[in-house]
Amino acid sequence: MTDLATSIAPLLLIDVINPVLFALLIFCAGSSRPVANSSALLLGHTLAYLMVGLLASLGIEKLVQRLDNPQPVDFVIEFLLGLAFLYAALSSRDGGASETRTPEGDLTPVGCLAYGAVVNFLGAPFALPYLAVVSEIMQADLSTAGALSVLTAYNLVYALPFAMIPGLIAVVGDRARPGLETINRWLERTADMLMPWLMLALGLWLLADVYSHISGLGSG
Repeated sequence: MTDLATSIAPLLLIDVINPVLFALLIFCAGSSRPVANSSALLLGHTLAYLMVGLLASLGIEKLVQRLDNPQPVDFVIEFLLGLAFLYAALSSRDGGASETRTPEGDLTPVGCLAYGAVVNFLGAPFALPYLAVVSEIMQADLSTAGALSVLTAYNLVYALPFAMIPGLIAVVGDRARPGLETINRWLERTADMLMPWLMLALGLWLLADVYSHISGLGSG
């Protein structure tokens, strides 16, 4: 278990740099029901993240089997994904990685709960550190209950830094907003700096993998 914690800790540090979620929580904290709305959004996001992890864990074994016996269509999909990641990397060089779409209309706890889940599901395909965490948990040879416990614990620890927003608002009110805005700007700069390189590296890796397989088929 110690080895597992050591392997997923760096992934958690990368995963928690989520300026979109942070900005949305600050936005909800400025509504008429700041604590309830921001807490509901975080709860919706966390529950959805846990569900994504469970679904990913169910599919990893089948994915590994498929990758061991790839079909031609898999290379086409991989090639298109590689191009998509390269395009995303180039288009986000001007700081688009941290762009946030805020909900419209009057905010309610129920609406924020649903919006938190939607934001998570839309960003799930790009949650590469989280998918790597799920893979590490699956490879740790834990029991079903043990794996579920670790995944749940990861999601709770992930949510802790974001929980400080409704916590601070509840304690000190609007006086917390300047400090939260400063943290949010730092997260945006960090994400805008890292995400293009991450997507570029992934896109190049996918294209190189397709090329290596095609070359191997040609030489065979």
